[in-house]
Amino acid sequence: MIIQRLPQHFDADPKKLILLYLDPGESDRLTRFAGYVEKLTDEQAEKHYNETASLFGHRHRRYNELLLAHAARGKAALYPSPAFSEKQELVFGSYLSKEYSVEAAALFNPSIVPHPDQSGLASGETRFVLTLRSVGEGHISSIGFMEGVIDAQNKITFTPQGPWRTAGTKVEIAGGDDDHYDIVFDDSIPLSERVIFPQASSESMGMEDLRMVRYTDGGVTKYLGTYTAYNGKVIQSKMLETTDFKHFHIRNLRGSQVDNKGMAFFPRKVGGKYTMLSRQGGEACGIMRSDDYMTWDNKQPHQQPFRDFELVQIGNCGSPIETPEGWLMLTHHVGPMRRYTLGVSLLDLDQPQKVISILDKPLMEPLESEREGYVPNVLYTCGWMQHGDNILIPYAMSDVACGFATMKTKTIVEQLLACKK
Repeated sequence: MIIQRLPQHFDADPKKLILLYLDPGESDRLTRFAGYVEKLTDEQAEKHYNETASLFGHRHRRYNELLLAHAARGKAALYPSPAFSEKQELVFGSYLSKEYSVEAAALFNPSIVPHPDQSGLASGETRFVLTLRSVGEGHISSIGFMEGVIDAQNKITFTPQGPWRTAGTKVEIAGGDDDHYDIVFDDSIPLSERVIFPQASSESMGMEDLRMVRYTDGGVTKYLGTYTAYNGKVIQSKMLETTDFKHFHIRNLRGSQVDNKGMAFFPRKVGGKYTMLSRQGGEACGIMRSDDYMTWDNKQPHQQPFRDFELVQIGNCGSPIETPEGWLMLTHHVGPMRRYTLGVSLLDLDQPQKVISILDKPLMEPLESEREGYVPNVLYTCGWMQHGDNILIPYAMSDVACGFATMKTKTIVEQLLACKK
């Protein structure tokens, strides 16, 4: 067997809650809220606040701070702006707040990269960051995180997760617009508690399928990720960049060839250019090149669906892994009954548009126990990671749970070379 499934897996957890602003809309709700709060005495406001806080305060980090931020946002839309006491502000903010369960509907499509901090590990261990697509009310996708360590025997230990989840704070940038902004998290918020929730109108219905890679250029390392922004009608390819998983740059990709989803950076320049995998017309694979990693005007198709288990479509499943024999590209295939499987191709190191070989059968197929869920019969991932002599693959099971599989790098390369025509 090329692939070995590991025993660790985890399911969607509806207890993962963030506190969001509740937009009152175009009605007179905002004026009604303010009018009610203005009439409260200090004693009444205190009682009102305490009753609400007893139900919700323990469920969120910085509960009061978020209520006050929401109150300020509401007051800014009123003229004249009401003068509230602090307790009245908190009551007003509670009417402009809502809980959102980020994983209430689904959890899937993980991506994995080595953690920026590899200190304090035993020999053969790798600390990793796992990013996940979380889906809640209204089918809105956000980005969640987990972290852990995999040892030399492929045993995975997750960093304990706290009870709270906190959405990052949007920061406007000079010369920016709705599609160009930063997201920041305070140092006190553990990585596994951070959530990147959509902030731009182009992604109002979701930030989907983040594909992360640790990128090195000139001795400088950073993390780049591409994702699909969705507003309910239109998809748009965007990029997320970070060095520490606390401060994220959100930018819009541009260029004549940015026309679909499924883009994934190579971990370094190829032939002096930034290079990406992409999906052509929603159903085939291609290679893109750029001089500045933001503008993509060059694209070459290089792998088309031709076998029975991939006739519906194929696409990449994240960034490629470099080996002396070539780039390993993980792919997904869709066949009869919209059944998803994974495959692997070997690309030329210097000219990755050249396919050296394609594995002659699926690398992974959904087991019977993995077929039921939010979207049945789907086995999918958004990235893999080199770990010693092995490759670790996190994968989603029908959009409701995630697990891990591993394989020997040498074995898969040998299998690919044996398939070479």
